[in-house]
Amino acid sequence: MSSCCKHQPVAGTTPEHAGHDHSGHDHAAHAGTPPPANAAGARLQLAIPAMDCPTEGQLIAKVLRPLAGVNDLSFNYIERTVTLYHDGVVETEVLVALSAIGMPATLHASATPAVATTHGQAGWPLWLAGVLAVLAEALAFGGAGDASVPVVACAVPSMLLAGRSTVRKGWFALKTATLNIYFLMSLAVLGAMLLGQWPEAAMVLFLFALSEKLEARALARAGDAVKALMALRPETAWLQQDGGWQEVAVATVKVGRIVRVRPGERVPLDGEISAGHSQFNEAPITGESLPLDKGPGDAVFAGAINGGALVQLRVTAPADGSVLARIIRSVREAQAGKAPTQRFIDRFAARYTPLVVALAVLLAVALPMLGLLGWQAALYKALVLLVIACPCALVIATPVTLVSALAAAARHGMLIKGGAALEAAARIRTVALDKTGTLTSGTVAVTRVEPLADGYDEATVLALAAALEQHSTHPLARAVCQRAAAANVAAAVLHGAVTELPGQGMLGSAGGRRLALGNRRLAQAQGVAAAQLDALLAPLEAQGEGYLLLLADGALLALLHVNDTLRPQAGDTMTALQAQGLRVLMLSGDQPAVVRRVAAELKLDEAHGGLLPDDKLQSLAAAQRHGAVAMVGDGVNDAPALAQAELGIAMGAAGSDTALETAQVALMDDRLDKLPLLFAHARRSMAVLRANIVIALAIKLLFFVLALAGVATLWMAVFADVGASLLVIGNGLRLARARLGDKHEEVTP
Repeated sequence: MSSCCKHQPVAGTTPEHAGHDHSGHDHAAHAGTPPPANAAGARLQLAIPAMDCPTEGQLIAKVLRPLAGVNDLSFNYIERTVTLYHDGVVETEVLVALSAIGMPATLHASATPAVATTHGQAGWPLWLAGVLAVLAEALAFGGAGDASVPVVACAVPSMLLAGRSTVRKGWFALKTATLNIYFLMSLAVLGAMLLGQWPEAAMVLFLFALSEKLEARALARAGDAVKALMALRPETAWLQQDGGWQEVAVATVKVGRIVRVRPGERVPLDGEISAGHSQFNEAPITGESLPLDKGPGDAVFAGAINGGALVQLRVTAPADGSVLARIIRSVREAQAGKAPTQRFIDRFAARYTPLVVALAVLLAVALPMLGLLGWQAALYKALVLLVIACPCALVIATPVTLVSALAAAARHGMLIKGGAALEAAARIRTVALDKTGTLTSGTVAVTRVEPLADGYDEATVLALAAALEQHSTHPLARAVCQRAAAANVAAAVLHGAVTELPGQGMLGSAGGRRLALGNRRLAQAQGVAAAQLDALLAPLEAQGEGYLLLLADGALLALLHVNDTLRPQAGDTMTALQAQGLRVLMLSGDQPAVVRRVAAELKLDEAHGGLLPDDKLQSLAAAQRHGAVAMVGDGVNDAPALAQAELGIAMGAAGSDTALETAQVALMDDRLDKLPLLFAHARRSMAVLRANIVIALAIKLLFFVLALAGVATLWMAVFADVGASLLVIGNGLRLARARLGDKHEEVTP
């Protein structure tokens, strides 16, 4: 670097990505949650209120996949929707097929979540069934006999009240040759009745109906994520038309129209303030907790709360194109997508259930034939195993946990696009960051004024410098004028014309003296000796610092230090990331001396400067040999690096359409201190997910052993299944209530 000159890149602020292609991106893998592999053609979305478990999903897939034109299906159990990817499927055929298996559906309006329902009987019929089942158990325990008239008289009405839905779905499963919990439960109840175990048959159906009711309610709470986001979006807006204001639906407001927002109201659409000043609470969108002062020309987002005065906005995006709308879509897509852990669990469950059923059949036949157990006892043991074969708790553990974690992150301004991205964030071992606009503010500033002549202080120097620079539009000129304004220093009065020398600086006159402000070349042209400049500037140039020289009649008056300033949270954030056991490195296209200086200030583990786009990719590849890498950038210039890293993180995504589409994680504001929160939250979420899987498997294994030992009963097996499901759902929902504080907890990798 030779100097900090006019109309040339400033030291520390060199555009880092001049060679990048800004025309688009070819890494669609990061553009939100991808559709299924066979998701060709059109999409048809259906709302199925009775579906909230993979058990129903399996049955639905069984009847829909064979239909002509269906390419693939994706399920959202939290919102109870199914998306068909098809080539000309007949909608009526789809609806009829679903009705035939007890899953009536309606065409789903994307803006409205499906209505949640509970399974089985609700209200007094269910509770009456429970009372009768308990009474049947009590009579049998009191010596009346499992098949006595009083016991059967209590058990049969109980089963009719609580078991109609289960038996009906079991019949649908039998018709479609689907091995699911409804079929297994119906078979177990039928077997219990044939064995004369009427009290157990009644208790099994009651407990199963109760479990479905409780499970559906718990899952509905997980669906509050999207509902809460949608509640942020007003349904109407006050539109300027015909010389007045008219309340209209937000969906009808076109880009460029003027809307007004009164104090206390939510902003209906993304826009730019055209009149008025106010404070806006953007916490629901960006996670920024403090209200922001905004005036004409400033952007505001749909969902933000106007806390001050009446303002008018010029709409910049339609209702379905607002930042809030894109967040809602991303969260919905994240719910519908499957993380690697979830795909593994689904594959495991698909093998686990038939294996246990086969074992139950084998025991029912083999034990009596070998003379180890009577036919009745062996059949009862087999029925208990059939109930244990239900994998619901195991399968539902993953989506509930992931959706809860994603919702909590979105509430704090961190948009994580799916469970796969969350799992990737938990595996990260190295964080690579861009410099300009990521670690630094991306704008130059005068960081220090150093007078070099007697009789000149900072105020005098700034007055002369601002007098020259106020005639220029160069970024350095703005930096000087901003420093003078911040110090309440008025520009000096110049005499005569002001001349701007491209690549050198500014010339002017004041008080009969010839003034100059610029770089080394300008100083040399003004007669300053090269040796004097070397002694003054060599240390700065070695450290990559920028500068401006102020001269009067060829003599040096002052040195103005100019640099791209670090973000306020940069130092603390790097320390917090390293405290989490993460390796932090900087990859920059800026000059190596500048990069070394910034790295030294931030105490980074590693830094590389002067990198071309291909060089960045090679540096990332080298870092990936030590574990998963996250790349943090602006989502546009760093697109190739964001695509290559295991996790792409875009800063300030609320102001960038491209960033929202590009990265796997979008930080909605420009706060670096969200990074430690992101990684801590991801690791905590994966710990909860692992705990849920262990809980579900442990309970299944325990009752499997008890069943083989002849200790477990039918109703105990159902009770265990209920308990496991509710435990994993409750544990997962803890993440939805998580409050990610300002302190970054240390999590050992």
